[in-house]
Amino acid sequence: MGLLKETDYGTPARAAAAHAVTLEIDGIAVTVPGGTSVMRAAMDAGVKVPKLCATDSLEAFGSCRLCLVEIEGRKGTPASCTTPVAPGMKVRTHTPRLADLRRGVMELYISDHPLDCLTCAANGDCELQDMAGAVGLREVRYGYSGQNHFDAVKDDSNPYFAFDPAKCILCSRCVRACEEVQGTFALTLDGRGFESQIAAGGFDSFLESECVSCGACVQACPTATLIEKSVIDKGQPEHSVLTTCAYCGVGCSFKAEMQGNEVVRMVPQKDGGANEGHSCVKGRFAWGYATHDDRILNPMIRDRIEDPWREVSWDEAIAFTADRMRAIQQQHGRGAIGGITSSRCTNEEVYVVQKMIRAAFGNNNVDTCARVCHSPTGYGLKQTFGTSAGTQDFRSVEKADVIMVIGANPTDGHPVFASRMKKRLRQGAKLIVMDPRRIDLVDSPHVAATCHLPLRPGANVAMINALAHVVVTEGLADTAFVAERCEDDSFAHWAAFIADPRHAPEAVADITGVAAPLVREAARLYANGGNAAIYYGLGVTEHSQGSTMVMGLANLAMATGNIGREGVGVNPLRGQNNVQGSCDMGSFPHELPGYRHVSDDVTRGLFEAAWGAALDPEPGLRIPNMLDAALDGSFRAIFVQGEDIAQSDPNTQHVTAALRAMDCVVVQDLFLNETAAFAHVFLPGTSFLEKDGTFTNAERRINRVRPVMPSKTGLAEWEVACRLSSALGYPMHYASSAEIMDEIARLTPTFAGVSFETLDRLGSVQWPCNEAAPEGTPIMHMDGFVRGKGHFVITEFVATQERSTRMFPLILTTGRILSQYNVGAQTRRTDNVVWHREDVLELHPHDAEERGIADGDRVMLASRKGTTTLHAVITDRMPQGVVYTTFHYPVTGANIVTTEFSDWATNCPEYKVTAVQVTRTNLQADAAAAAE
Repeated sequence: MGLLKETDYGTPARAAAAHAVTLEIDGIAVTVPGGTSVMRAAMDAGVKVPKLCATDSLEAFGSCRLCLVEIEGRKGTPASCTTPVAPGMKVRTHTPRLADLRRGVMELYISDHPLDCLTCAANGDCELQDMAGAVGLREVRYGYSGQNHFDAVKDDSNPYFAFDPAKCILCSRCVRACEEVQGTFALTLDGRGFESQIAAGGFDSFLESECVSCGACVQACPTATLIEKSVIDKGQPEHSVLTTCAYCGVGCSFKAEMQGNEVVRMVPQKDGGANEGHSCVKGRFAWGYATHDDRILNPMIRDRIEDPWREVSWDEAIAFTADRMRAIQQQHGRGAIGGITSSRCTNEEVYVVQKMIRAAFGNNNVDTCARVCHSPTGYGLKQTFGTSAGTQDFRSVEKADVIMVIGANPTDGHPVFASRMKKRLRQGAKLIVMDPRRIDLVDSPHVAATCHLPLRPGANVAMINALAHVVVTEGLADTAFVAERCEDDSFAHWAAFIADPRHAPEAVADITGVAAPLVREAARLYANGGNAAIYYGLGVTEHSQGSTMVMGLANLAMATGNIGREGVGVNPLRGQNNVQGSCDMGSFPHELPGYRHVSDDVTRGLFEAAWGAALDPEPGLRIPNMLDAALDGSFRAIFVQGEDIAQSDPNTQHVTAALRAMDCVVVQDLFLNETAAFAHVFLPGTSFLEKDGTFTNAERRINRVRPVMPSKTGLAEWEVACRLSSALGYPMHYASSAEIMDEIARLTPTFAGVSFETLDRLGSVQWPCNEAAPEGTPIMHMDGFVRGKGHFVITEFVATQERSTRMFPLILTTGRILSQYNVGAQTRRTDNVVWHREDVLELHPHDAEERGIADGDRVMLASRKGTTTLHAVITDRMPQGVVYTTFHYPVTGANIVTTEFSDWATNCPEYKVTAVQVTRTNLQADAAAAAE
């Protein structure tokens, strides 16, 4: 159990590299970096200075006048938060004069503050209350009958927190948090003098405003003005547990603040390596799904998918599953069964499942959801750099001078990282956005892209080649870097290829849809602008040339020398909380943990000796291969851990037909999802609040996941896999998840130095973590590439087979929205539905007018694979000819229309390019009609 309150030093720390300054505070000598405030120096010396407007997550403001100090040789009583230290300075923080001044200030605050401390939700966690005690306030000479704000109207519009202006002390911490930490600028200090008030950007309520409910304002508030409704309902927490968010690949660290086994609130950890005290609406507030009534807590089985479920014991469910799988293998062969690991589960859970498949199933038919999102990242970066992961830590963006965002929407998909990025952009970094849509980063408060390249879906490789063409032909390549760090022959071959006039921006303009001068401007900016960093998402990987595009990005970074130091790199923004970890753990059919091929005799021998089992040297089936084989009758059973392939995978009708054809479908999850409709066995899973293990985020950071409550199912998910493995004839036993990590470390070189003890001591580490880097590796490829010399790859543009036609003239692309997550199984069971109650279709006004579609009309979205219906949103953020939707609701089933086309190297589906037609309709979605 952890501390509820982290130490607040009042003002941010300054760089340790700054010159040291020694001063004296209350007779105590203290040495701090130059630029440090007197207030923080006092805290370093163990001296607390009273404060209200100051907090160490925000720059000093100097408004509350409580932190006054006396400095020898200076007149007056300066604010310690805004006064920097100076050599030889002598400070006094507690004198009779200061005490009188502070009490006078507190009297003014209290004279306009409701005296309802005993019934206030912040009682026991109120800085105003604490400071009244700290300054010795015993009376209020001004009384309480004068003009005050006690009748200010409370705003309860936000589902997660309340705003009570009657309790506001106008410290501006909420306004500054929204600006400095989140970067949304949704709050303002409105009015002057006594009429001053905090306002949600001129809107009537928080819910109507531009507030994104990240919780930064609530976290910053020193009173109960802004407070979580869960605290109002349940009271103050009494202990906390450090854990890691289970949503996106940012991997934010949180304190789960508890009453017994009940979560009261989730508070971002100030020292969290990935988030440094920030959060988004999902991680901060949308954790209620973990205790939702829809959760299945007991195993269930049925002979046929048409039968009703029958609740059984764990022993009966395991025996039923093992008997079916054993019988299938006896009849159809060892390769007739397989499994899918989960990117939402811990490294330890994933490792045990892939081990079960290889050692107990006796084959390599294991795959993971990375197949349908970032498998091209693993392939492309391994070919060029030698390792299947991003190159930087998130903090690196603070040193970037140029940021290129390609096929990603960080403000919606990775909002905590986006806030860090926006802060750097406000400091002057330049932004290049390559995306068909005008995403928020293109033009939002205090942030605007220097270049927006609205390329056509499917034209990525043509665009990256055009950018590289400018670099090579205009002499912008970093020849010294290339000569030192990269292969001479592959660079020469690539440079000759890319210099061909057919790759010029002018030559490919008809393909990309982007004017050549804009492409040239972007290329010059990336090559000449200083430290240039690339951040990309599924708009890069989910294409038929996803792997080619990843290699194109790597080529561009190497050619310009933008790799191997802070502020640069090639950085995939991973979608799910442990998609990096699920890949690291050996979830691909051709790779054992640590990305080592199953055909390598030495590697395979290492695992065979450790596991005591013979392993198949031949790669197994990928997810698409499993589905195809199910339809031809050769693949008969599948174990699906924490994935909903019937909703998330493309060409839904193909997926469901394959599931229906199998003799044994086993689903392990929290809820009866769309895939479970075709299951014969349902094994209840555990939420992140019950898990003990680790997640690995997009920056290779391994974070501890600690249980804040006992498992509601009675078993950890790795224990279930161990039981099934044992029932199938391969005994597998572990005493704890820590023991599993110890085995991972013994067998995986990049994890050699990782243990729970190390993580508990350091907080987190980024792999590689080994003898050469005992505390991890924040920046990859600093002294050389993992593969030795950087390898340039020829990236020939090959147009997708999916083309618009007269029947299907538009192109559909898909993505996510801030308030919802992936297939929505978690977020749809929280109050996040307030912001996004259904998937909608965005289309350009011209495309809508041509079809007689008005904003809000129900429309039919049709492709050659299927149809669905949803409401239209007309917006000029879409280019003509392109439409967009999300896939968070099964009732819409966006993947009903997506196709079978996929990346040439990895089979990652081409979600981002589907030829469609949109027509106005009065029909309801089939699924919705059936539900009614």
